Amino acid sequence: MTIPMRIPICIICLAAAVLAQKPSTPTGVATVHRHAVAPENLYHHIIAVVPYTGAGTYRDPKRPMYVPVGVAASPDRAGIIGFTHLTSDDGKFAIVEYVAVNRAAFSQIYADKTLTVYEKGKDRKAVIEAAMQKYKRGFSLDHFGVAVR
Repeated sequence: MTIPMRIPICIICLAAAVLAQKPSTPTGVATVHRHAVAPENLYHHIIAVVPYTGAGTYRDPKRPMYVPVGVAASPDRAGIIGFTHLTSDDGKFAIVEYVAVNRAAFSQIYADKTLTVYEKGKDRKAVIEAAMQKYKRGFSLDHFGVAVR
């Protein structure tokens, strides 16, 4: 006489759950964790104090120097793709953050020896803020910047 073997359903469910789990990462194999980069940290960002330029007309609006005017972004995103600015306390200058996919887009700005240019991520925050506070009292990088996607 054979006795039928009855396995409780909870044990079957537990076994199925254990077998369905993904195998753990083998020892010595690195796992890749992908984190999205914050938009304000994408691309190359520089900050400079520049004079205003432009006649103030429709075709030549008054704007910070080196800011592109009315040009649609090219498909390859060459050149400056974004910017933001603050007017200095005396109204004569602009503190500008320029953004570009390629650092070479800033070649004209770097070539202008009348400007001091700071690179975000390369120059220390305290150095940039101290230099900008000469033009804008209370300037803080925590409240200034542009995010481009």
